[in-house]
Formats: sequence, structure tokens, C-alpha cells
Amino acid sequence: MTGTDLPVGIVGAGIVGLAVARQLACAGVPVTVFEKEPAVAAHQTGRNSGVVHAGIYYKPGSAKARMCRRGVDLLREYCADRGLGWDARGKLVVARDEAETVKLRELERRANANGVPGVRWLDAAALRELEPDVAGQAALLSPTTAIVDYPAIARSFAGDVQRHGGHVLLGVAVAGVDRRGGLRVLTAGGSHRLSRLVICAGLQADLLARAAGDEAAPEIIPFRGEYLRLRPHARDRVRHLIYPVPDPRYPFLGVHLTPRIDGESDLGPNAVLALAREGYRRRDVSAAQLTRLARSASFWRLAMKNWRTGVREIHGSLSRRAFLAEARTYLPWLEPGDVMPAPSGVRAQAVGPDGSLVDDFRISQVGDVTSVRNAPSPAATAAMAIAEHIIATAVPDLV
Repeated sequence: MTGTDLPVGIVGAGIVGLAVARQLACAGVPVTVFEKEPAVAAHQTGRNSGVVHAGIYYKPGSAKARMCRRGVDLLREYCADRGLGWDARGKLVVARDEAETVKLRELERRANANGVPGVRWLDAAALRELEPDVAGQAALLSPTTAIVDYPAIARSFAGDVQRHGGHVLLGVAVAGVDRRGGLRVLTAGGSHRLSRLVICAGLQADLLARAAGDEAAPEIIPFRGEYLRLRPHARDRVRHLIYPVPDPRYPFLGVHLTPRIDGESDLGPNAVLALAREGYRRRDVSAAQLTRLARSASFWRLAMKNWRTGVREIHGSLSRRAFLAEARTYLPWLEPGDVMPAPSGVRAQAVGPDGSLVDDFRISQVGDVTSVRNAPSPAATAAMAIAEHIIATAVPDLV
């Protein structure tokens, strides 16, 4: 097999990895996806709120801002073409006091700079008229924010890869990368020769990037996002997605209420340090991850800067009343009997050497290996645009 005949390898069958693989396969490029789980979309893609973000929050000109807006258009067109659900029911970002109203004006400015369509300012009376059961002094309405089924989209991407001659290898974990005398990925079943490698490994992204020779920061620190689900009697009290004004110090968006495409409604997530890379439950503890954290200067600097917030998040995790207290500031009718537990997710949050939370997308290149080092929300929204960017910058000679 010549170098030009060798496939491009993609590590990770989440929505970003599959979007890259799909675009390559559709262009006639041989591609092989390696996924350690028995199904696609097993981690961040399948354990989020299902929101297609419109682009309100992101710094104008940033990768997030540009790729989110491009990604929305690509994803909407794809879902329409494939008959996949798209419910553009809209989002309200609610300011609860004067200080948040000032911050909300900054979000309005960003939304307009990013070209988010139809964004409208609502005063308290207009908010009550639109959503009588939501409390706030003002709100920003994003009428085009949508909800979708991201696992279904990922499965559709995987089907496209296979129809165009590519391979999606499930239950095949990448144990290492060998770049001596050519590029190979190592698995339990043997080694696979490749022309290029794109690492879209989410929670394992930094570990695999280092295995491929990319020693640069940042480091992935996992944060568990816990959700509560509204019981049937409460789920129809609010129609829109309801978000608080986020704390600008953090890339998390706060505890929000999100109707889901399947008719459920979820409240969350919080952001609690996970003690395993895939620590979806409190009891999930990895000795290897504890050792990494103990030895990580980035983690200890992060902890020193943010320990008060960390304690508050742990309290909310352990107490349902504390968790609900945040949401009750804009949904005052919520009671413990209105909710039940829902599946958690884990966010792969990149942290810099100084302990700072990396906000923007981060994609690095070392020779024939491309590593997606940070792709938190809105990466699912932006997946097809991220794929365009990777292919245009990392493997333009192949398409």
C-alpha cells in the first residue's frame, strides 16, 4: 500500500470525529475511525443538553464564534436533508438583578457582533408575557436556538462514512501511536498504518496527543455535569430553553432548563470535579486519574484560584435543595417533588499551565498528527465547521 492509499485515521467516534471522517469519506479519501466504546456518541456527544447554540456567548472573532455560526447553518441543512429532528423553540437568557442586566447587555452586543439572527431584548413585563412562570428583570431572546438528538446525528454521520467506503471500528481502543518509519496506531488487535491521524478523543484527548508526540499544553481536567429531570406534571410549565446570565469568569453556562427533543426537560448541569476521566457517578474513582491530579501543577493552580466555587458546586451536588436553589432564582415555583435524577455527563475541560480554564477551541498540529485539544460546548453545534477547518488546515492536499 502506498502512502497515498493509506487511510486517514480518526480517533474518537463522537460527533466531531465523525464529522471529520464523514467529510473526508464523502470526498473519496480512505478513512478509518477508531472508537473504544461499542457504540458511537457514548460520551460527551450523547450526554449533553442537546442544544444547537446560536452563538450568543462567544467572543466575536473567536474560533467558537465563527465555527458556531457556520456550524448552525451546516447542521440545520444536514438535519433537514436527512429528516432528523430540529426544534427551534428559542432560548431566554434571564437577568435576575441589576448587575446581571449589565452583563446581559454585553451578551446582546456579542450576539449582534456574531450575527445571531432575531435576538431581542425583553423587559420584565415582556418576559412575563412570554413565559409567565419565569422570574427576571430582563431577558435576551434568541428565537433560533434549537434542540436536536445529537446521538442520532452521530449515527447518521457514521452511516455516511460507511456508505462512502470508510470504516468505523467500534470496541477498538487506541493504545498508542508509533511514528517510527511511518505512522501507525496500536490497538489490541494489532497496528494500523495510516497516512495522517486526527485525534478527536474528548476526555482522553491530551493523553493520546502526548502519545503521538504532541507535548504541548493544555491538560484535560474532567468535570461532571449533573442533571435533574422534570417530572411529567412540571415539564410543560416553560416552553423555551431558560438560561441564567453566565459568570464571565468561567466557560460553564450555569444551571439551565432545557426541553429535550424526546419531550423530557432537564435542569442542569452543575460542574463538579470528576475523579475519573469518565466519572459519571460520584463513586467512579480512577487511581490513575487521582495520580495525574496529584502530580498536575495545572490542577493545583486551578484549585487554588477557584476552591470556593468548587465547594459550592460540591454542596449543590450533595443537596438537591441546594441544586434547586440556583434554579429557583428564575423558576421560583420549583420544588424537590418536581424533579428526579437524570443521567450525568462529563465535560473535558482543558486547563492551561497557569491553572486557567481554556475557553476557545484548541487544535494543534505536529507533523502528520492533528489533535483537537479543547472542544467543549458549542463543539457539537460547530462539529461540521470544525471538520471543515481541520481538513482545510491539516489535510488540504487530500480533498
